[in-house]
Amino acid sequence: MSVPIEIYVDADACPVKDEILKVATRHGLKTYMVSDGGIRPSQDPMVQIVVVTQGADAADDWIADNIQPGDITITNDIPLADRCIKNGATAIKPNGHAFTEDSIGMALATRNLMSDLRETGQITGGPAPFSKQDRSQFLQALDKAIQSSR
Repeated sequence: MSVPIEIYVDADACPVKDEILKVATRHGLKTYMVSDGGIRPSQDPMVQIVVVTQGADAADDWIADNIQPGDITITNDIPLADRCIKNGATAIKPNGHAFTEDSIGMALATRNLMSDLRETGQITGGPAPFSKQDRSQFLQALDKAIQSSR
């Protein structure tokens, strides 16, 4: 018998929480919404709200310590995605971009380069606003990840 898939959400500032819950409910998957507070409680017994102590990387640490092979995490945090992939899990950004073992190294390098460029003032802008297309791509990516994990 296979181990059930679980979804772990880096819920602070996640723009697709409602979409995740709809998909998880449709598939009957346990979902953990992990944050340092401010998440609405859910009446759904398959949704667990996890409030971690405030501090850098507390939610990331909780997710990385609990996620199992075959599980799925939703995060914009590239180092967290790397940790989850190393644990055998799938990592998807809220815009639908899936991190892979092949792409995570380049994503980490690009993140570090962009951080350095921002610190020196060479880049001052942020990411593009979240769009309807991002939301649609995310829903497709999450369904695909669930089917692949099964």
